[in-house]
Amino acid sequence: MSDEMQKHTEYMSQAVQLAKKGLYTTHPNPRVGCVIVKDDRIIGEGFHARAGEGHAEVNALASAMESVEGATAYVTLEPCSHQGKTPPCADALIKAGIAVVVYGMQDPNPQVAGRGLAKLEKAGVQVIGPVLENECERLNLGFNKRMREGLPYIRLKMAMSLDGRTAMESGESQWITGSAARLDVQRLRAQSDAIVTGIGSVILDNPSMTVRIDSDDQEVDSKSVRQPLRVIMDTALSIPPEAKILKPGKEALMFCVEEDIEQEHFDALKKTGVNIEFAPVGEDGRMDLIECMGLLADQGINEVLVETGAELAGAFLREGLVDELVVYVAPKLLGSDARPLMRLPIDVMKDAVELELESVRSVGNDLKMVYFPKYLEEDALEE
Repeated sequence: MSDEMQKHTEYMSQAVQLAKKGLYTTHPNPRVGCVIVKDDRIIGEGFHARAGEGHAEVNALASAMESVEGATAYVTLEPCSHQGKTPPCADALIKAGIAVVVYGMQDPNPQVAGRGLAKLEKAGVQVIGPVLENECERLNLGFNKRMREGLPYIRLKMAMSLDGRTAMESGESQWITGSAARLDVQRLRAQSDAIVTGIGSVILDNPSMTVRIDSDDQEVDSKSVRQPLRVIMDTALSIPPEAKILKPGKEALMFCVEEDIEQEHFDALKKTGVNIEFAPVGEDGRMDLIECMGLLADQGINEVLVETGAELAGAFLREGLVDELVVYVAPKLLGSDARPLMRLPIDVMKDAVELELESVRSVGNDLKMVYFPKYLEEDALEE
């Protein structure tokens, strides 16, 4: 690596770290960081915190300790070129006299998609990139997938015992994992735009599916946490109106498929404020999960966390919807009569779903393992 590229990598790495400060707050916008360098000194830096507020480039320009004329801006994502809730960042960089823009990755948003870079070059700004493209890509897995495929990035979270069980035969499941793992799940919820669960889990556990972060948490600012959309997959709309997940004050959406629902029950549910959508139905007569997730993407949902039981978890995996499988493993044995991790009928070894291990680490007394399903690679090869 040349000295110049080494320098670009170091400054872009700092911009990536800045972007991560928006991990829990930027929905539905991407997480972006920006560093401004002049004479090998950082003179300004910024990141995007919330939709409707200043973008990373604008915040970095505003923080500059001296004139930025002739300086280099390192931005994790191509500067925008269109007028949204805020003016185009490409224009702001040009007006400020920035001489060089080093970008991490091109913006997948069709409204930008290279136009920001073209505008900079047309104005005489030197453009260099991509730099640390993989790292910048991982900042916005959900935003990128929504822009490219019209679907959110979906994480399936599950907790199991060492023998692969999620609950006792009776349904009792609290608590399989320890407090550290449960806190980690709260952080997963906090960075998600929506949490999806099934009616079986609602009936069995009556969960709230809210984000609960202590005020002294070192990673997440409890004051800035936004509650994700709570999505219930309930084919027959059988959920009780008094279910905790429907409590007022938190946005909820229900997908169902039966239109001949008892009007009195339907009205009672509507009084809770829940939004009820009749989901598309697949050829098998079941709810079309792919279409449902597409509808969420249409609402600006970037990242979905699926927390549900064995049946719906298996359905998401069978449909090829799971981008990331997060499994917490507790050092417990629940026995052969306890409930399995997921309902996934497979008859022969060649049909087994292979997983690629992304990471494994201890969380308290439990293990957290993150996997990528291999079918994603197969889909890419077919294309």
